This record gives sequence, C-alpha cells and structure tokens, in this order.
Amino acid sequence: MMRRIKFRLFAIVMAACAAAPPVLYAQQTGPLTITLNPAQTAIRWTLGTTLHTVHGTFALKEGSFRVDPATGDVSGRIVVDASSGESGDSSRDRRMQGDVLESGSFPEIVYRPSHVSGAIDLASGGDVELDGTLHLHGKDHPLRLTIHLAPGGSVTKLTTHFTIPYVEWGMKDPSKVFLHVDKQVALDVNATFASPPPGPAKAILHPGEVHTAQ
Repeated sequence: MMRRIKFRLFAIVMAACAAAPPVLYAQQTGPLTITLNPAQTAIRWTLGTTLHTVHGTFALKEGSFRVDPATGDVSGRIVVDASSGESGDSSRDRRMQGDVLESGSFPEIVYRPSHVSGAIDLASGGDVELDGTLHLHGKDHPLRLTIHLAPGGSVTKLTTHFTIPYVEWGMKDPSKVFLHVDKQVALDVNATFASPPPGPAKAILHPGEVHTAQ
C-alpha cells in the first residue's frame, strides 16, 4: 500500500513539473551588436518658452554599438544630423541652425557609449544605465542615459528621455527681451533593433558577476 501511495505522489509531482512553464533565463550573455535603423528611429525635442512649448525633431544618420554584458563595456557611436533639426517654423529653424546649433560648423551630434550598468534582459526587458560622451557643438560632455528595453518578437524597442543644458554647455541663449526660452532642451528617442537569435539559457546576472550556464 505505501509503495502504491509513493508511486502516485511521484507521478503527481512529475506531472506538475511537466505542466509548469520552463524558467527562462534570457539575459544576453555573449557580445551583442545593436544597429539602429534611421527610418525606424524617432528623435523628438521639446523646448519651453514664455509663449508656448516648441516641439521638433532630429534625424538619425547612423547608430551602431557593441555591448559586452560580461564586463559592461560598450563601443560604437550614434550620429545625429545637426542640420536636420526642425520645428515646423522656417524662420525659427534658421535661427536655431545658424545661431544656436551652428550646424554649418558642427554638422554632427555624436554620442559614444562606453559602459552599461544593469542586466540586459531581451526576454522581459527593463531599464539599464548607459554612460557615454556626447559631442555637441565642438565639445565633449559626459552623459548618462536610462535606456528602457521592451522586447517584441523579432525586434526590441529602445526608448530614453533626457535633457541637454545647451546654454550651460556653451551654446547661445535664444531668449529675447520679451521672449524667455528655457536653457535646457528635453529629448525623447524611440528606436527598434533586431533581437539576436536565442542562445543557450543563462542565469540573469549583472556585469561583473560570475556567469553560470544552466
């Protein structure tokens, strides 16, 4: 009798294990190359004034970087066409291009990432911190971005929001006597990149921890 009871308990446990969904450890553990498609990347900026809030866009020229999740090291660059900045008002845009951005002399805005902190989980997504250097108006400035990753089948969505204190960084203040313009501009980036094919299951770890294969 006891033997039959034990056998039935064993069978129930095995059936429950078979029915339960497998635990998925999907952090990217090998080197990851992310390439952004300019046609699928939106860069929007917002600037407050005493009259109203101005909205505009920039265009991505190119963006590709390589991440080593084991160390957190990142290499590559993201290039924005400075002359593409526009707000829908041709007169205002000429002043922005000629007086503030001076895009004739500084045609590119370049972000060079150097290190990522946090688990790069391309199965469930989440936030990571990306440190790098922004080359703007001829000068380099350290810039940390909070990147949100949202997987969706064969692609992963990447979004970030940050502000640039452009006047503090040496660019011209476009304010006039009766028009105050904020001295920092807010930017939102929305992009997608192709998700890498699934590899061997690994434990979700942060850079610097010991990786153990499952």
